Amino acid sequence: MSEKEDLAKQKAEAAAKAKAAALARKQAKEEAAEKPEVETDMAKQKAEAAAKAKAAALARKQAKEEAAEKPEGDMDIAKQKAEAAAKAKAAALARKQAKEEATEKPEGEMDAAKQKAAAAAKAKAAAAAKAKAAAAAKTRTAVKESKEVNTPSELSPNQSKLDQIVSAIESHVGQGALLEHYINRLSKDVPTLVANLDTYFSIAKFLRYDEQLNFSYLSELHGTDFESHMEIYVHLHSFKMNQSVALKVKLDRDSPVIPSLVPLWSGANWPECEAYDLLGIYFNEHPDLKRILLGEEWKGYPLRKDYQPYDVEV
Repeated sequence: MSEKEDLAKQKAEAAAKAKAAALARKQAKEEAAEKPEVETDMAKQKAEAAAKAKAAALARKQAKEEAAEKPEGDMDIAKQKAEAAAKAKAAALARKQAKEEATEKPEGEMDAAKQKAAAAAKAKAAAAAKAKAAAAAKTRTAVKESKEVNTPSELSPNQSKLDQIVSAIESHVGQGALLEHYINRLSKDVPTLVANLDTYFSIAKFLRYDEQLNFSYLSELHGTDFESHMEIYVHLHSFKMNQSVALKVKLDRDSPVIPSLVPLWSGANWPECEAYDLLGIYFNEHPDLKRILLGEEWKGYPLRKDYQPYDVEV
């Protein structure tokens, strides 16, 4: 059907609708003139309802005829085009509104908003980086603890020497003389003994003078501040056994006092003075305990974790 024929058909239908409506109005007017007022109102309502129903029926008929004439594909395409046009119109309106709002805002407000957005983005990135670093640190700590705690499947070659030393100490000093003992895998598998404070000197004396053990050489002695406590570490060597051993003991941080080992090993003299000078650990029975690096006038102990320098510029 051509465009002209469609236009003619629409005009004819419009004329028919107008004619039918005029006829309905005329008929209602005549009936209203002949009937009483109440009947006239009812008749008028009926006429209006009939006219509406007739117009609706005519519109449905027309829509049905147009739908029958158009293929289903054309209807779908037309529907899609209408939806696309509506979306495009809404998007254009939104862009126009945003542009108008931006034009209305002063430049300072726009800059402030931009700065806030940039600050929020930076904060988010920093939080993500912090979380990533924390996760990595946690992983490293877990790996380190696993290496330190997990006992390797193979026994250390020094395990038999440690068992021999522990058995001798428990037999001569007492069963509760040692808090613990282990092979220190992080320090060349050295057998390590952790003594009670009240058995520290007795164990050291036994290691020094026992004929089978004979740890006659003290190669190292130093103190460490662990914040929760102090610790003394002594490294001994037996030329007879061709074996080294570490002796450790924990001290009260507030009043770190321990027996001196100078009566057993003269080589303990200087390192005990150093521990006294830098950490404030007092060694009972030391022949000449004094500050050897900082001098007696120095305030505080520099190797303590809570040390505050007397002169911050130094």
